[in-house]
Amino acid sequence: MNNQHEKWMREALKEAKRALQEEEVPVGAVVVFENRVIGRGHNQVELLQDPTAHAEMIALTAATNALGKKWLNEATMYVTIEPCAMCAGAMILARLKKLVYGAPEMKTGAHSSIFNLLDDPRNNHRIEVVPGILDSECRHYMSLFFEEMRKRN
Repeated sequence: MNNQHEKWMREALKEAKRALQEEEVPVGAVVVFENRVIGRGHNQVELLQDPTAHAEMIALTAATNALGKKWLNEATMYVTIEPCAMCAGAMILARLKKLVYGAPEMKTGAHSSIFNLLDDPRNNHRIEVVPGILDSECRHYMSLFFEEMRKRN
């Protein structure tokens, strides 16, 4: 199963690279349903001047549009960095089946780093979570981005 997870995480990494090229925080996401990508996204917060334009939110919207329904209960999202509370909440609302992510996010992570939103038994929907897939590759783009930011400042 890890080979399959790595395959789709590499697709999310392509999105993270696009974000990096656009001088956005390099987070990428894809939603997979029936062994095909139905939603893609990368951070576009700066481009759109929208604090909600996270990779996960864009990928969720694309996926629900592709399926023509609001529930993603048979879909898996692959995202390079542990989701924040906003994105984790949106995943719960979309009834996502599974989340696979790369690196933890020690400042805003809502799976286990800061919050444990995805595993909270009070939620009306539970998402299976697989952390740590291609962790070092996912961290790589984040490191490049923040190194460049430090150089500029």
